[in-house]
Amino acid sequence: MTANDYRPAPMDTSQIRLPREVDELTEMLARNAHEVWAKQRMAEGWRWGAHRDDARKLHPSLVPYEELPESEKKYDRSTAMQTVKAILALGFRISRE
Repeated sequence: MTANDYRPAPMDTSQIRLPREVDELTEMLARNAHEVWAKQRMAEGWRWGAHRDDARKLHPSLVPYEELPESEKKYDRSTAMQTVKAILALGFRISRE
């Protein structure tokens, strides 16, 4: 398979409805996803910069989650929510102890 043949096919989670209690979990997972991403970037030598510059390894999102623009938070939340929905669609349960 080549890159031209690749057709993403994520799991259909459109029928999964998340209970309100999962909102808090989704936000915690979104924050953690950002922290993991930022830590990896920094380990690769990236630093904060007002504009993204791949050659100089500068990125404007290398800030604490709370300081991200809402558009970036929305991206992280969507990733977290789709992960939670996939877990539930696969038949797993999530419970807080």
